[in-house]
Amino acid sequence: MKVGVIQAGGVPFDTPATLARVEQWVARAGAEACELVLFPEAFLGGYPKGDGFGVAVGVRTEKGRDDFARYFATSIQVPGPETQRISRAAQQAKAFVVIGVIERELGTLYCTVLYFGPDGVLLGRHRKLMPTAGERVVWGYGDGSTLPVFDTPIGKMGAVICWENYMPMLRMAMYAKNIALYCAPTADDRPTWLPTVQHIAREGRCYVLSSCQVLRRNDFPADYDCVITQDPDALLMRGGSVIVDPLGNILAGPVFDEETLLTAELDAAQIARGKLDFDAAGNYARPDVFQLQVNETPLSAVAFTDRDTTVSLPGALHDN
Repeated sequence: MKVGVIQAGGVPFDTPATLARVEQWVARAGAEACELVLFPEAFLGGYPKGDGFGVAVGVRTEKGRDDFARYFATSIQVPGPETQRISRAAQQAKAFVVIGVIERELGTLYCTVLYFGPDGVLLGRHRKLMPTAGERVVWGYGDGSTLPVFDTPIGKMGAVICWENYMPMLRMAMYAKNIALYCAPTADDRPTWLPTVQHIAREGRCYVLSSCQVLRRNDFPADYDCVITQDPDALLMRGGSVIVDPLGNILAGPVFDEETLLTAELDAAQIARGKLDFDAAGNYARPDVFQLQVNETPLSAVAFTDRDTTVSLPGALHDN
């Protein structure tokens, strides 16, 4: 199975322009016979790096509220017209597409990964369980109902977003689902990220695909309130995307400071070869000592009940 990892930036605060970029990159990957295409975290809707949204302990500012309103306006509803366009792109390329988006439901934004099949079907989604640090100001928390895996020609495919990968119990849940293609869209471009994904590949005996954006200050509007720098040429996110095999060997990347498409040919036999001496949820699990319980029940704040049915909101649509 040939896979492609997109290292590129979206167009901050411009969803139509970013959608056009999605279509271009999917078409390029499809032209190179990629059967799976991975985009970075928050590619569509944007990763607002360096924006504090005017929030400090006990304080919110009017400028921060304006910034959030602008960010909110670039988010998408799932399903919606934006997902229809991605569906068409996946179908035309005959490839799975895994993409980070900013999803909205009611008044809350979620950092979400969407999965599309090579037939264009929207297969499901994963909402980030634990936003990191300042992300909690603008993103809500996912629940266990969006931890799906999906069949591919090489095995089960799923995604764990950015620093969710530092949640050992979440990793273990994915290993128990027999994940073979472990997608790790991220905003972490630090040197420490590469050993993280190499460790996960060896721990899970799975292929790990990690994708990060390349963004400069001048990709954002001039009035963008970035606390990192106002130098228009400064890199705010520098990539580091990589593809790693089940024994931790690097197959492609990492690449920094430029947009690119990384590709690799994956062999299912390499997964089986790795399981000879280690299977985290199998022969190495010791369930007599350790057990993990995972709650995959959709959680809703309000349930509306009549004589015939019960409908819970928000999240009445759950992709499992």
